[in-house]
Amino acid sequence: MSTTIADIRKEYKLQTLSEKDVLQDPFAQFNKWWQEAINAGIDEVNAMTLATASADGMPDARIVLLKGVSEKGFAFYTNYNSAKGQQLLENPRATLVFFWKELERQIRISGLVSLTPDKMSDDYFNSRPEGSRIGAWASPQSEPIESREWLEANEEKIRQEFTGKTIPRPEHWGGYVVKPVRMEFWQGRPSRLHDRFLYSLQNTGSWTIERLAP
Repeated sequence: MSTTIADIRKEYKLQTLSEKDVLQDPFAQFNKWWQEAINAGIDEVNAMTLATASADGMPDARIVLLKGVSEKGFAFYTNYNSAKGQQLLENPRATLVFFWKELERQIRISGLVSLTPDKMSDDYFNSRPEGSRIGAWASPQSEPIESREWLEANEEKIRQEFTGKTIPRPEHWGGYVVKPVRMEFWQGRPSRLHDRFLYSLQNTGSWTIERLAP
C-alpha cells in the first residue's frame, strides 16, 4: 500500500520528561540519557548531526560520530581541510543533534568550537584501525576526484609507503570540541505535545533551565 509523505507519522508515547526528572547540570542529564541509550542497545548510538555555517551564513549538515564527552565539551574528529573544517575555520560555532528514535528522544547541543590538543588527536588517531589511519592520508576529503579507481589507487600507494612503519597522524587531520552554550532535551509525547527542556549557559557559569512549548 502506497503512503503519501504527508501521511507518514508516529505517535510518541514511551516516556515523559518533567521538571522533577531533569537534573540541574546538563552534562549530568546528557550522561543519564546516554547511559539509557547504551542500555537500550541503540545501533551507532554516537552518531550525531553536525550543523555548521560558512562565513556568508550558508548552513550545512552531515552525520559524524561522537568520540568523547567531558565538562569541556563534545569531541569529534575529521579532516581539517574538509568542507566542515573550512566552515568551522570561518565560523567556529556548531550545533550537534542526537536522535534516538528507539527512545523517542532528541538532544540538541549548540556552542563554540575549538581544536582538540595535539596529544588528544594523536592518541585517538593511533587508536584507530590501520585502514582508517591510511584513509586519513589517502582521501582529500570534500575535494573533487576523478574516480573511485583513483581513490583506491591512492589508498594502495599510501599503504605501500607506510608498510612496516608507524602511520603518523596527518597535520590536516584531528579533533574538534563543541563547548555548549545551549543544550536542549526533547522527549516525544502524544499529539505532538512533546516535553522540551532548554539549558542555557549564563555569564556566571551557571545554567538556567526552561521548559519550552513543543
